[in-house]
Amino acid sequence: MKISERLEQLPVSRFHYVLLITAGLGWMFDSMDTGIVSFILPVLMKDWHLSPEQIGNIGSIGLLGMALGAVISGTIADRVGRKKVFAFTLVAYSIATGLCGLSWNLTSLLVFRFIVGFGLGGQLPVAVTLVSEFSPVKHRGKFLVLLESFWAFGWLLASIISYLIIPKFGWPIAFFIGFLPALYVLFLWRSIPESPRYLLSKGRMREAEEIVVKIEEECNVSLSKKRLSETEAKQPAESVTHSNQAKFKELFSQAFLRRTIFLWLLWFGIVFSYYGIFTWLPSLLALKGFSLTKSFSYVMIMTLAQIPGYFSAAYFVDKIGRKTTLALYVAGTAITAYFFGQGVTAAAILISGSLMSFFNLGAWGIIYTYTPELYPTHARATGSGWAAGFGRIGGILAPLVVGDMIGKFHLGTGPVFGLFTLVLIVVVLDVVILGEETKGKSLEKLASE
Repeated sequence: MKISERLEQLPVSRFHYVLLITAGLGWMFDSMDTGIVSFILPVLMKDWHLSPEQIGNIGSIGLLGMALGAVISGTIADRVGRKKVFAFTLVAYSIATGLCGLSWNLTSLLVFRFIVGFGLGGQLPVAVTLVSEFSPVKHRGKFLVLLESFWAFGWLLASIISYLIIPKFGWPIAFFIGFLPALYVLFLWRSIPESPRYLLSKGRMREAEEIVVKIEEECNVSLSKKRLSETEAKQPAESVTHSNQAKFKELFSQAFLRRTIFLWLLWFGIVFSYYGIFTWLPSLLALKGFSLTKSFSYVMIMTLAQIPGYFSAAYFVDKIGRKTTLALYVAGTAITAYFFGQGVTAAAILISGSLMSFFNLGAWGIIYTYTPELYPTHARATGSGWAAGFGRIGGILAPLVVGDMIGKFHLGTGPVFGLFTLVLIVVVLDVVILGEETKGKSLEKLASE
């Protein structure tokens, strides 16, 4: 039995949950940093007398870094391995986050936020690639959505830190707390093995075999399966040659063109709406007339709604499939975003905002499940990185567009969220027309279709 087949057929065990939690904590720290800067922006607007356009620049510079980080790190991860890139990007964004607390003006903050974005953007597609390559086929969707669910806990942690720390001790302390994840890399390096699929693609058969055997021992799998496939042992050269030719142009080959167009449009629309909404959310609530403290508390409540959004998506993604679940959750986001923009009372804002968080972050979990399933091992991190990188263009534009709509054209939240509704409707059409179902299929089978 081939190593890839053995990985697909493993029972879920302690190893898989340790991997999920370890990678998930890195994901949570990513989210915490993104959340913290969203809460800091309305404070900086007041303390540094910044315009809405300048606030939009702070949000966009981080997304520019994320775009480059996703593309470069994804490509490098297909060359040097998932584990090394995951650890490096974690350290990079943690240190840069701490440096943000030392910023002395807008320019210095923009530089540090770009570095933070580079690390964040590089880590996410690599992490999801790593987890997808270890997950058994019947549980892959659930595990990847659960990995994405750590994002909600990171935002919740950021909202708690911001609520308790920023009003009393100032915004630099919140950034200094964001430096702490750098220490986590020491634990990370010992806990996560390199992906056997990646090792196979590089011809490192014996290393892959050793890792899989160790996992099988933890899972109490029969000894009879613990033999390196003769086919894999005798034919490593083809895998190595193919791996070294994983070029950007392959994403636009006849085999993957439709998938690439589908994913790039999907990522652009989801990232545009998410960062346009959530980067500005505390500031938009303040513009609606709520105090800073009340804005923070409202965002905290909306963040809590993300958690059941993830868990429900994790349930449905392996039951009714990726395509249907994603279309439903994006449509739910579009509808609730419209009503959030029209809301004027605290109750209307909280209800529509919580539902918007529920559907939007559930959709995010499915995207991170979907993306790595549509490319073969030798190009999986590259394809995922380029999809995420293109999507970050939407994230770069969104804070700038919102800043101009509010600052230059003096539009209210209604038109802003009307724009997000239209973008999300286009995303639904993209899923329905170009999306394909991947539920229950092995990664190797998907790559060959």
